[in-house]
Amino acid sequence: MGLTNNDILKKLRVALKMRDDEIIHVLSLVDFEISKSELGAFFRSEDHPKYMDLQDQILRKFLNGLIILKRGPREERAKKS
Repeated sequence: MGLTNNDILKKLRVALKMRDDEIIHVLSLVDFEISKSELGAFFRSEDHPKYMDLQDQILRKFLNGLIILKRGPREERAKKS
């Protein structure tokens, strides 16, 4: 079986040495609000009763927020005349 979205977020968290509050900040850069308890549900083991699957949209928002954090906000492209 391949990696789940939860696995990808866990691996990125370790690789980038991010704490929960830093992940929440990254998500806030793309106007997505999440609590620490909701975030913690993504890092639990699959057999835990409070485990939640990480949806594609949330992972996409995290990756977009990470781009903004590392590169800065996207500049508007110059309009062609």
